[in-house]
Amino acid sequence: MIGIKAIASYLPSASIDNLQQGAKFGEDEAFMRSKIGALQLPRKGEAEDTSDLAAAAVNALMLKQPAFDLASVDALVVVTQNGDGSGLPHTSAIVQEKLGLPKTVAAFDISLGCSGYVYGLYVLKGFMQASGLANGVLITADPYSKIVDPEDRVTSLLFGDAATATWLGTDPYWALGDVAFGTDGSGAEHLRVEGQTLQMNGRQVFNFAALQVAPHLNKVLERAGLTADQVDAFCVHQGSAAIVEAIARRFPTVSSRFILDIEKTGNTVSSSIPLLLEKHAFGNEWKNVAISGFGVGLSWASALLKR
Repeated sequence: MIGIKAIASYLPSASIDNLQQGAKFGEDEAFMRSKIGALQLPRKGEAEDTSDLAAAAVNALMLKQPAFDLASVDALVVVTQNGDGSGLPHTSAIVQEKLGLPKTVAAFDISLGCSGYVYGLYVLKGFMQASGLANGVLITADPYSKIVDPEDRVTSLLFGDAATATWLGTDPYWALGDVAFGTDGSGAEHLRVEGQTLQMNGRQVFNFAALQVAPHLNKVLERAGLTADQVDAFCVHQGSAAIVEAIARRFPTVSSRFILDIEKTGNTVSSSIPLLLEKHAFGNEWKNVAISGFGVGLSWASALLKR
C-alpha cells in the first residue's frame, strides 16, 4: 500500500506584516483577522527561486525523518505553476540536480494551483503502483509573490510563500482513501495571470468555494460509507479565513473540526493542506481526515485519509 509516510515544510524567514499592509488599503484589524485570517505573509528572498524552496523542504524532511534516504527516491513530482525562470525546463529536473537525486529518478511537474496537493497525491500514488516504485516525494512549491501585484488589494493580502515535501511509500502513516475530482473551465477567467500578474475575481472565487466544496466532501464521505461525525478533522485549502468558515458552516455538527491555521502563512496555494497535515495530523488518535483543495482552473479535489 502506497500512502503518506511523513511531511516536512519550508517557510522563508522573511515575511510581510499583513496588518500593516491591510491598513494601507484601509482595512482594520478586525477585518484582517476575521475575513483574511493572515497576519504574516512569508516571502522568499530575492535570490531564492522555486527550486530552492522545494529543495529546502526536502532537506527538512531528511532532518525530520532519518529513515528517509535521498538515494532511495524513485519518483519526484513538483506541484507548481510558478517554476524556475519561465518554467522550462521543468522545476523537478532542477530539484533533482540540486539534491543530487539518482539519475534513475522519474521527475515531472504538475501545473495545478490550490487543488494540486490532492491531485498530486493520487497521481504519484498511481504512478508508483503502476511502475513498481517504492519511494516517492511530492513537493508543493508555488511562490505567488512572483505574480502578485503588491498594489492589488484583492491578491496582495492573501498569498504567502512556502514549500512542502511529502514522502510517499509503503507502510504509510496515512493511507489514501476515496477521492473525487472536479473541473469547470468556464470559471477560468476568475483566477488567471495576465501580463505576468495575477488577476482574481474575489467574489466569484469565494462563491465557487462556498458552494462547491461542501457537497464534494459529502460525496467522498458517501463513497467511503462515513458520516461527517466519523471524520476527526477537515483540512481544507486555506484560501482565507472567510472561505474556510463558509465551508465549515455547512457542517454544523462538526464545524469545529475544520482546522483554520493561516495567521503565519497566508494562502500558500498547493502547500496549504500539507502544512496543516504536518502540524496537526501526526501523533494523535485521529483515524479519518478529510482534505479538499480548490482554486485555479477552476479545479477541485477532495479525499479521505485513513489510519
